Amino acid sequence: MTERPIPPSATLESALYAEDLLAAETFYSEIIGLSVILRQPGRHVFFRAGQSVLLIFNAAATTQPPTIGQTLAVPPHGSEGRGHYCFSIPAADIDRWCDHLQNKGIAIESDIHWPNGARSIYVRDPAGNSVEFADPALWSQGRY
Repeated sequence: MTERPIPPSATLESALYAEDLLAAETFYSEIIGLSVILRQPGRHVFFRAGQSVLLIFNAAATTQPPTIGQTLAVPPHGSEGRGHYCFSIPAADIDRWCDHLQNKGIAIESDIHWPNGARSIYVRDPAGNSVEFADPALWSQGRY
């Protein structure tokens, strides 16, 4: 029996799905401030989010796997329905994010003060995905 590997230390990338990639790109780049690192019109737009990458796919386009030469590059993985993504932001910046989002016409769907003292706010992106901005203390070991 082989020894179990060390557990992963972080999330490298996460995916959300949107039919209107231009609206998603506008939201995540112009309102949230993420940098676009790769786009393929009609299929995907990818953003740098700190040390990780936020992938936004058109679900219909990902049901057919892309190929590189004769080799299958990525398995199909289209998803349906609304997803969830959470940005880690300093607790001291949550009010500033509330003001910024509301000034951009983005409604705060929920503002939660968690039992462990952390706080998070929720909005919807143009595709209806739930986007959370949370104090990283939310998931501090032993605090929730």
